[in-house]
Amino acid sequence: MSNTQNITVLGSTGSIGVSTLDVIARHPERFRVVALTANSQVDKLFLQCQQFEPEFAVLLDADAAQSLQQKIRASGLATRVLHGVEALEQVSSLPQVDSVMAAIVGAAGLRPSMAAARAGKRILLANKETLVMSGSIFMDAVQDSGSELLPIDSEHNAIFQSLPRDFGRGLGQVGVTRILLTASGGPFRTKPLSALENITPDQACAHPNWSMGRKISVDSASMMNKGLEVIEAHWLFAASAEQIQVVVHPQSVIHSMVEYADGSVLAQLGNPDMRTPIAYALGFPERIAAGVSPLDLFKIARLDFQEPDMQRFRCLDLAYQALRQGGTAPAILNAANEVAVAAFLDERLPFLGIPSVIEHALEQISSVPVTRLEDVQQADQMAREIAIERIGRAGVGAFAPHASRLTPHQLT
Repeated sequence: MSNTQNITVLGSTGSIGVSTLDVIARHPERFRVVALTANSQVDKLFLQCQQFEPEFAVLLDADAAQSLQQKIRASGLATRVLHGVEALEQVSSLPQVDSVMAAIVGAAGLRPSMAAARAGKRILLANKETLVMSGSIFMDAVQDSGSELLPIDSEHNAIFQSLPRDFGRGLGQVGVTRILLTASGGPFRTKPLSALENITPDQACAHPNWSMGRKISVDSASMMNKGLEVIEAHWLFAASAEQIQVVVHPQSVIHSMVEYADGSVLAQLGNPDMRTPIAYALGFPERIAAGVSPLDLFKIARLDFQEPDMQRFRCLDLAYQALRQGGTAPAILNAANEVAVAAFLDERLPFLGIPSVIEHALEQISSVPVTRLEDVQQADQMAREIAIERIGRAGVGAFAPHASRLTPHQLT
C-alpha cells in the first residue's frame, strides 16, 4: 500500500459515510477518495463530489444517476457517474483502490462488500449484514484473497483494539474467556413494557447517545442491532454464542470489553462518536486525529451495567437463537427484520410486531447450510415474502413500497 490510501466509500451520504469523509478531510495528505456511492441522495452526493473530486460516483437508482450526471457535467467535474449494483461492485474492486469503507445499510451492501473481499482490498466493515447473512463465505473470501478486515462498529472496533494481534489463533489460545459486548439499551430501556404498544417511529429513532439513520435507530431500540452484532462478533473473532455476553451500559462510554483467563478485563473507552473507530481503521496500525473531543471522566462521574432483559428485548433473544441454529437462519432473521422495520417506520406495523414477524419467518423457513451466495439470496427472498405476507394478514394494511426497495432484486 502506498503512502496515500486510495479509498472507495460505499454509502457516503449516510451517517458513517459522512463521518468517514470528515476524518478523510482532516488528512488530505494521507487519503484520496476514488469513488463515492449513495442510494438516491443526488444533491448530497453532488456536494461531496465537489469537495473530494472522486473518479467515480455511483447511485443505485438510474433516474437519480441521470440527475447527478447533469449536475456533474454542468459543474465541469471529471467524475464518471454510474448506477446499479454492478457499478457498486466495480468501484469496490478497482485496481487503484486500496481500502473500501463498506457503509451501505442493510442487505444491499452484501455484494459490493463481497467484491472488495474477493479483490483483496482492506475492508473497513460498517455493514454488519454482510457477516450476518453470509459470514462463512465472506470470511473465506477474505482469507483466500489476503484481504484485511477492520471492524467499524464501535463495539467490534473496541474488541479488536482489546484483543492481542494474534487472536486469529483462537480465543482460547490467546487466553480470552469472554467478549463483553456493550449496549446502551436504547430509548426504551426503562420504559414499562405496556407502554411499548404505542411507540411511534419518532420515539424509536430518538437514541439517547448516538446519532444514526432511522433503520439503525429502530434496531437499537429493539436491540436487534445488538443481536446482529453478536452474530457479527461470532464471525469476526471466531467466538461461540456462549463466549459473547451482552452488557447493557447506558452511558455508551465503554464500547466493549474482553475478559482474559487471568481475570483481567480490557476495555476501550471514548465519547460516543463514530469518528473514533473510523479514524482507528483508516490509520491502522497508526493512530490519527479524528476530531473527537477528549473523554471527560469527571463529567461522566459514573458507569452503570445491567443484564439485558430478554422479555423486553425479544429481538436480541431471536438473534442468539439464529446464531445457534446457524446456516441461513441469520439471513432469515436479518431479512424479516428489514421488512418489519420498514413497515414500522411506515406506521403499518406496531413496534412490538417487529419481533413477532421475525419469529414467524424463522419458524416458517428451514435453515440450510451456506455454501454459496445463492443460498443466502434465496433465504433472504423467502424471508421477505413471508414477512410481507405476515404483516398483511395481521391487519396492519397492505405493505407499502418501502419494503420492496430493500429487496431481493438488489441481490440477484
